[in-house]
Amino acid sequence: MELEKVFRNNEKWIAEKLQKDPDYFMNLSKGQNPDILYIGCSDSRVTAEDLMGVSPGEVFVHRNIANMVISIDLNVMSVLNYAVNYLHVNHVVVCGHYFCGGVKAAMQAEDLGVLNPWLRNIRDVYRLHKNELNAIEDETAKYNRLVELNVQEQCVNLVKTAEVQKAYNERGLQIHGWVFDIESGKLIDLKLDIDRIMKNIMEIYNLGHD
Repeated sequence: MELEKVFRNNEKWIAEKLQKDPDYFMNLSKGQNPDILYIGCSDSRVTAEDLMGVSPGEVFVHRNIANMVISIDLNVMSVLNYAVNYLHVNHVVVCGHYFCGGVKAAMQAEDLGVLNPWLRNIRDVYRLHKNELNAIEDETAKYNRLVELNVQEQCVNLVKTAEVQKAYNERGLQIHGWVFDIESGKLIDLKLDIDRIMKNIMEIYNLGHD
């Protein structure tokens, strides 16, 4: 793509928005009040706003390779803190996608340099669910199931945080695990039982926000 095209598209987009609403950008500049924090993959084929059909200001978005929630990643932890404690979002979504390059790369016997420690977290997900995954003979089906299980484990990682525990108990913050099927365009709710997950890990991960 020519970079000049990006700026031409921007001018066209501005004109279209102002034609529909002359105050569109003035209203947008007044602040944001999103209801959802979306944690997704950096994959260029998966755009958060498009797949949900939402407009600017409705979703607070964080993206990284393979939609990870890692406790020592100050980027995602800062986003989570800001979204939950200051924007007061009511929903936190972890959204993976089938045919995820990050998930597949994590399972290759290959030295990927700086990516190694990041992708090791996905290997840990495989280790936790090794019996189920090894029973799946079809490689594509196995990787796609690992995508789902990775989403699940990142939701568990959210539940381990002080911000989520506090908001969950005080105002009913909801955690969701989704997967985007690139082949069909369908957004799939994994319907994770967050109440059960919360109950099961509190003996170890309770941070005093009962």
